[in-house]
Amino acid sequence: MPLLLSPLAALYAGATARRMARPGWAAPVPVICCGAATAGGAGKTTLAIDIGRRLAARGVQAHFLLRGYGGSVKGPVRVDPAIHDSEKVGDEALLLASLAPTWVSADRAEGARCAVAAGAEVIVMDDGLQNPTLVKTASLLTIDGVYGFGNGRVIPAGPLRESVASAMARCEAAVIIGQDEAGAADQLPPGTKVLRGQLVSGPEMAELAGQNVFAFCGIGNPRKFFITLRQGGAVVAGTESFADHYPYDAGDMQALLAQAERLNAIPVTTRKDWVRIPPEFRSRVRVVTVTIEWEDPAQIEAILDRVMALEPA
Repeated sequence: MPLLLSPLAALYAGATARRMARPGWAAPVPVICCGAATAGGAGKTTLAIDIGRRLAARGVQAHFLLRGYGGSVKGPVRVDPAIHDSEKVGDEALLLASLAPTWVSADRAEGARCAVAAGAEVIVMDDGLQNPTLVKTASLLTIDGVYGFGNGRVIPAGPLRESVASAMARCEAAVIIGQDEAGAADQLPPGTKVLRGQLVSGPEMAELAGQNVFAFCGIGNPRKFFITLRQGGAVVAGTESFADHYPYDAGDMQALLAQAERLNAIPVTTRKDWVRIPPEFRSRVRVVTVTIEWEDPAQIEAILDRVMALEPA
């Protein structure tokens, strides 16, 4: 099937190349893009959060910018968790907004203008590598170590939005999150700077170590979450996977909680999933967060040093 779809894949790749050739708006502040060559979850939001925290530790006011996948709002709008839910702005926007000012905008340049007007000293983009409307100061190619680049073909013949080489040509470095089980590093262009990190569970994992848990999630690669729980010491008695950004309803939650009860297990999910659960069920589900533990933190700090040292556009 991928071979049969290759002509359509060539058309898709060509359209992406033509779109990326258009000039974009150069913001007067640095713009860091956490992008990917593949469609779906690669760890972009987790990387953006890590960068946002590192910038905050430097005393830099960073604003997040994203399309708000799964939400109905086109923007530009500043996310307010008090009035916005995942149906309006998407789940990722709510995660980012808990850390720093966050803007949802289908037009990234317009969103960036709003962020700058509101005092952003740096803009951190969650996704947008294939969006040409905003000039990036530095882009990072985020790669899921378990999945890699799939079959290496472009949509619809595979998971790639564009070829790995064309994506990497616009990136400062590649970031492989998790063990490189798919051999992604070997598929990168020669001379590519590669940063490596592992997902580690947050402090709430300590309460679940040795406990039976029933894990459910609707993320790009559910296996990553289940692995993280096991590595944290939880006994995973059962799992349930849903499509990425799945909107849970009351019926879903009743079934999931009943399944956890049958297994005599604690229901757990990701923070990204938790914000999509109907509010009346949230208190009955434990959340396990994840962060990136870098193999060499000095590498990501060096990239931020270079970005912050550049003169504004």
